[in-house]
Amino acid sequence: MSAQQVIEEFKELSPTERAKVAKFVVENDDSWIPEEFKQGMADIAAGRVVDLDTALNEPYPGDK
Repeated sequence: MSAQQVIEEFKELSPTERAKVAKFVVENDDSWIPEEFKQGMADIAAGRVVDLDTALNEPYPGDK
């Protein structure tokens, strides 16, 4: 089935059914999420973050 065929069938669905399909796509395909965002989320999960006030107001470790 081609993408165009899927789109045409999608258009024929009721709003409730379209919402179910959209929810499925969002939950199962992250290709629409930028890689930079995914990396940022991984950094946050790993604790590789600095408070913004600290980053703006404190000297960088190692700088004198």
